[in-house]
Amino acid sequence: MVMDAATRQKVVQALQQDVSLELGAIIQYLWHHYMGEGIESPEINELFEKVGRDEMKHLEKFAQRVIALGGEPNTEVAPVKKGGDLKKMMRDDLEGERNAVKVYKGHIKLCADLGDTTTRLLLEETVSKEEEHIDLWETTLGIAPGA
Repeated sequence: MVMDAATRQKVVQALQQDVSLELGAIIQYLWHHYMGEGIESPEINELFEKVGRDEMKHLEKFAQRVIALGGEPNTEVAPVKKGGDLKKMMRDDLEGERNAVKVYKGHIKLCADLGDTTTRLLLEETVSKEEEHIDLWETTLGIAPGA
């Protein structure tokens, strides 16, 4: 599909928000990886690092799509939560993942409405991975899904 300039601009604006969320997530996960302490920290810190690397892949794909649409990826970083024990860190990460899924699903609808199948599919793949992260943190924290 060939997009007109207005449609491209709407998609780029949505993707800029997604880039920002991923930048914030990467920084938060890396900070948690560096700062996590406690008897369970080696295992949890490995999870922080692994998920942070997944977020880097999401960022790269979003940035590439922005460029393909004629934009320039922004460098605005979404808020980063830091501090607390391992459980607080994991809960903060869980909250971030849930927020990302909510935002990305809204952008999936936008792209579907605008007829941008390529960006919609990219976002759907990302949501699938973010939902795996949600499951990881819910399982690790021992909480019921969606609690």
